[in-house]
Amino acid sequence: MMTHILTKLTDWLTGYTRVTVMETERLLVLEKGRIANILSAGEHRIKRRDTVTDLHDLGRLRFTTPYEAALFRERPDLAEAHLTEVRAGDDEVLIVRRDGRLHEVILTGDRVVYWTDAGPWTVERYALTDTLTVPTKLANALVRAGLTTGFNATEVAEGHVGLLTVDGVLKGRLTPGTHAFWRLGRHVAVRQVDLRTRTHEVTGQEILTKDRVTIRVNLTAVYRVVDPERAVAAVKDFTEALHRALQLAFRRTLGALTLDTILAEKGAVNAEAAEAVRAEMARIGVEVGEIALRDVILPGEMRDILNRVVEAEKEAEANVIRRREETNATRALLNTAKVMADTPVMLRLKELEALETIAGKVDTLTVHNGTEGLMTEVVRLRD
Repeated sequence: MMTHILTKLTDWLTGYTRVTVMETERLLVLEKGRIANILSAGEHRIKRRDTVTDLHDLGRLRFTTPYEAALFRERPDLAEAHLTEVRAGDDEVLIVRRDGRLHEVILTGDRVVYWTDAGPWTVERYALTDTLTVPTKLANALVRAGLTTGFNATEVAEGHVGLLTVDGVLKGRLTPGTHAFWRLGRHVAVRQVDLRTRTHEVTGQEILTKDRVTIRVNLTAVYRVVDPERAVAAVKDFTEALHRALQLAFRRTLGALTLDTILAEKGAVNAEAAEAVRAEMARIGVEVGEIALRDVILPGEMRDILNRVVEAEKEAEANVIRRREETNATRALLNTAKVMADTPVMLRLKELEALETIAGKVDTLTVHNGTEGLMTEVVRLRD
């Protein structure tokens, strides 16, 4: 106890004071406004007058103080002994690990200072590519560690291709799956293009035929994108371009024909217009397969007229067939009569057939005078 009192008295007389720094702390000491020391765990004597102290908790990991720049400039020896400086270049991204575990992502141009004793610290450097792509393995590890603020992720669906642009410049294709990109203040966009075979419908398209009949048609086209870069670059919307090509091609083709020709030769009309559409869409990287003129819809009055025409045609055909059958039947009767006139036995056979038919419809049949009576006399039928 006496020793402690003497120690305190001595410190007081010599102008010093004692401070205790814990294991989880570090103390920055400034004397007369200049950085003098960084004190580690333990008890220390520091001057009482013209001294400023700045206590830091190692649990905060980063070294943050207004005196940071002065420390590295005036006392680089202290900075090197107690601090770990991490600085990313303009063409790289740094991954900081603490005790082997992912701790932080340092983006291009950023600088961070850690307390060395809060580590150990290791730094991995990743050079930037033109596409700003984050390696898949690294992106997965960052997601598991919860360090997702340094990058953006996008998913390309199965059957699609992703067109990657950086600041408006096309950089390439992305396959189906998840892709990540560093967030560095540049505009990264992924446009997905469906490469699967699809169907496009054009419904209710009104067209004026050559004979001035207004009809409405429904079209169906099967297509797929074979060159996504050209399809995206050549037009704003390739689906809209296909819609417009179908409209114009069929309007031009059908408008030059009469209604009768369209109805009679729909297949030929369809083939002619389809070739024009295929040629136009091939120039923008879209392959068009089957194109069908599915429906031709007439106005109500015209539909009634055509129905009556078809009804009259079918009635005329039925009359012709009926007359032909009656003629054939009459001719057959005439031939039968000639055979019976020339052959009495045939006539007798026909009479027997008639008698057999009659006999099948009565209960009792009485025959007189034998066969002669059967053939020549009156046949009496009795119920």
